Amino acid sequence: MLMLALRGMRTRWVTFVGSFVALALGVGLIAATGLALAATFDAPERGPERFAAAPVVVRAADHLRVDTPTGTRSKPLHHPGPVGERIADRLAALGRTVEDRTFPVDVTAPRTGSAVMAPRTGPGAEEPHTGPPVRKPRTGQDAEARVGHPWPVAAAAPYRLTSGRAPAAPGEVVVTTRPGGDRLRTGDRVQVRTPAGNGLRTVVGTVAGRGFEDAVFFTDDEATRISPDIDALVVHADATAVRRALGTDSGMDVLTGHDRRRADPDPDRDARALVSVNALLGTAAGITLFVSAAVVASTFSFAVAQRRREFGLLRTVGATPGRLRRTVCAEAAVVGVLASAAGAWLGARGAPLLVGRMAEAGLAPPRFALGDASWPLHTAFWTGVFVATAAALVSCHRAGRTAPTEALREAAVDSRVMPASRWAAAGLILLAGLGLPALALAVDPGDLLGRKSYVTRPMLLIVGCALLAPVLVRPVGRLLTWLPARLPGATGVLVRENTAAGVRRTAAVAAPVLITVALAATLTGTVATLEEARATEARTATTADFVVTSGQEGRPPAPAFVERARAVEGAVVSVSRSTAVTVLEEDTALVTSEARAVDPARLAAVSELPVTAGRLADLDDDAIVVNEEWLTTRVGDRVTVWLGDGRRASLRIAAVLATGTGDNGVYVTPRNAGGAGVDRIDVKVAEGAERRAVAAALHTAGAATGTRVTTRAEWLAANGPGTNDSTRTGLRMILAIALLSTATALANTLVMATSDRVRDLAVLRLAGATVPQVLRLVAAEAVVAVGVGAVLGGVVAAVNLLVVWGALVLLGVTSAVVVPWGTLGLVVAAAALLAAVSAALPASLALRTRPVELAGARE
Repeated sequence: MLMLALRGMRTRWVTFVGSFVALALGVGLIAATGLALAATFDAPERGPERFAAAPVVVRAADHLRVDTPTGTRSKPLHHPGPVGERIADRLAALGRTVEDRTFPVDVTAPRTGSAVMAPRTGPGAEEPHTGPPVRKPRTGQDAEARVGHPWPVAAAAPYRLTSGRAPAAPGEVVVTTRPGGDRLRTGDRVQVRTPAGNGLRTVVGTVAGRGFEDAVFFTDDEATRISPDIDALVVHADATAVRRALGTDSGMDVLTGHDRRRADPDPDRDARALVSVNALLGTAAGITLFVSAAVVASTFSFAVAQRRREFGLLRTVGATPGRLRRTVCAEAAVVGVLASAAGAWLGARGAPLLVGRMAEAGLAPPRFALGDASWPLHTAFWTGVFVATAAALVSCHRAGRTAPTEALREAAVDSRVMPASRWAAAGLILLAGLGLPALALAVDPGDLLGRKSYVTRPMLLIVGCALLAPVLVRPVGRLLTWLPARLPGATGVLVRENTAAGVRRTAAVAAPVLITVALAATLTGTVATLEEARATEARTATTADFVVTSGQEGRPPAPAFVERARAVEGAVVSVSRSTAVTVLEEDTALVTSEARAVDPARLAAVSELPVTAGRLADLDDDAIVVNEEWLTTRVGDRVTVWLGDGRRASLRIAAVLATGTGDNGVYVTPRNAGGAGVDRIDVKVAEGAERRAVAAALHTAGAATGTRVTTRAEWLAANGPGTNDSTRTGLRMILAIALLSTATALANTLVMATSDRVRDLAVLRLAGATVPQVLRLVAAEAVVAVGVGAVLGGVVAAVNLLVVWGALVLLGVTSAVVVPWGTLGLVVAAAALLAAVSAALPASLALRTRPVELAGARE
């Protein structure tokens, strides 16, 4: 049996080349993504950075812990509290302590050849201009976002002076320098913005940066004046003694060893990045498996259909149906083993490139590297073998049913292209593909907007349409060729009839195009539609004329600007803070929701929120505004929540907002902000006030305090919802996989089909057709087949996008469906061009032989 399979493969090697390449590429991608995925499980944790040289670090607990009937539940706090003065005094008795304070700092670097900048006066001025000349910045855009600390805590990293000396006076600072040089040098006079105001500073020393922050160090007294709260305390004492002195209910964490990393800036950034990498690679591997299986199954099905005369001859000489089935399975097993081995080798070579590219692009942590895991290679190999064997099992039943009379068939018209089993499978899969979204629309529309849903949901419809392709090819093909068939000449008529006659050939070409178009349109269209819906929500919810938000790297607006803005005549100023609230749902799970602390009296003036129950005017210090995702949504009921700093509060529901796309968060008052600082200022021009005058006054206040004032339109354009890098990369990877598999399948199928039609081409030549006419005919048939796949894929995508639109409508969001016409046009054009070339090239080679010889050739 194996020798028979090998001889058949050698004779019909063209039939198996495409399956081999498609399967090898699929296995290679699965192996590469699997190796990268395995690396995320064993990725080394980042060690302590800011406090690597500190023996003990004491800071407020950064996690909320709540006892429930099923155990203790924990959630990160949005705003951990400071270390109290009493605690600091108590620990000072155990040994030397160093107080750490962290606050945002913007430093305007000097520019050569600029004019001298005059000192600031009025609110926010800190010191007169004395000493060397200061270079004037352009517009505040040259400011470098840094973080400030007291100089004594620099030794905890440790930072070492590379030039100059430590700061000793209020106007002196030490700055970190970046590898490869920095614009700041010892002796520079720079403009420094802090939460306490703006002022000129002298750089008296520099330290080498350590990569995790760009810091500015002040004297201890000045840092205390700028930021009075103690963020962390370095204690030079025994950790056991520190814990004993604090007791069990102090609300403080005592960090030693590896735990000191929890006091670093954003200690969970690596974990978040690895979660994104997991999702990206898992989705890519799943799509790869799906596309590869579909392409290989389609190729094997077409190959079996092509060989019906060969199988008929074998049946004539005594081959049993079982023997034919075993032959097909043996051929598939050989292809599967060889292609899977090649794919595993490709994956092992490509995985380091994938991991390195992800780290360079910032999608993965800098330390992300491949481990020693080998199970992804084994998994990819056996997955490839299984896919090839399963695809053959689907087709081998048809091979076994081949009658001996098939050897006598001369007609090229396909008959009985859809057995009853295929009808049943297609019906069940389409029923599931349409029924599951319908059920979700009725029960939980928001679930349809998640990435896992809109990535996996199209697959059922794609498989269902692909199974029905042999039935749909004729009507769709006739629709596409209706006009060409009525044009002068015979090409249009021949294309129409050949498309209808060669159903299996057309379906085999259309299937990979269907998959690619459906995935491209559904994924990119869904993402674009959701982004448009979020943008619509933002435009509707924000009615302010001017918006000021946190600038570069989340820097809060200057407090001096708030005072100046409130003094502008005709300006209604609403100041808000970003915070979070946590609720215990069903006594089992802590759920944290993003929240905004607002002034209830001014909220209505600058926003128009989608209220479904209650009134925003009823929001006060004892109330909360929730959305429909909450379990408790009855106005007047009280809910127990934990605020951003961990405080527990019982608040009355004042109003309920529509769920929307998930961006309609929770609203509380500043008293319940949990220590959050101002990060957004909305300004509305009062009725009867002069807009130009208000705008001029705001821009003047912004220029004086280093704050950028934007109009509502500018803010929506710059800060509106957008697709993040991880999502873009994931979409590109998925589409690249689909395109690669489509290209392979198209080329292979068309080469197989064209090489099998040499007698038909010869007959056309004997009938008087020229070589260019025959080539145009072959290319046109291939393009029509691509068009059939594009139409079917477009139908699948339309259904999926309508599901997304319906979910948005049910969630209270009125937004248009965004169709990625540009992406679809490129995909279809590339497929059409590849199909035309893949069909015309083997045809041109075949037409080099004399037509009389080709017409007399047997298969």
